[in-house]
Amino acid sequence: MRRTISVLVENEAGVLSRIANLFSARGYNIDSLSVAETLDASVSCMTIVTHGNDQIIEQITKQLHKLINVIKVTDLTEGDHIEREMVLIKVTTEPATRAEALRVADIFRAKVVDVTPKSFTVEVTGGDKKIDGIIALLRPLGIKEIVRTGRIAIGRGN
Repeated sequence: MRRTISVLVENEAGVLSRIANLFSARGYNIDSLSVAETLDASVSCMTIVTHGNDQIIEQITKQLHKLINVIKVTDLTEGDHIEREMVLIKVTTEPATRAEALRVADIFRAKVVDVTPKSFTVEVTGGDKKIDGIIALLRPLGIKEIVRTGRIAIGRGN
């Protein structure tokens, strides 16, 4: 089962390395990782997407709590939360497919961020299904390159 874990950490050198080492030493995989400062510049928020049964996730959270620079660990999957990801997709366009590719981008509310005579790049923000959907529709038209940010998440309410 896929799980999204939010980890507040002290914003210091080596913290990311220690967390990555914790996962690799125990044979756990990080499917997605996003890190940035919070409103407090001395604290960063890591959004880690991993997978495993309840026992594995419990073990991961206990091990994260033991790390000295970790302030708070929250399994967002268990509560009400919002998840988003951003993707940049570079589409090769021929005159015959350009209009169709732009129509697909418009349907998914994608923003065209770069245009050249032979390609254009769109930016899409949303959940997994939205991003996977636009990729599936653009692939037959000629995707040249894809770059994904990884998932970010925040709990809803207080």
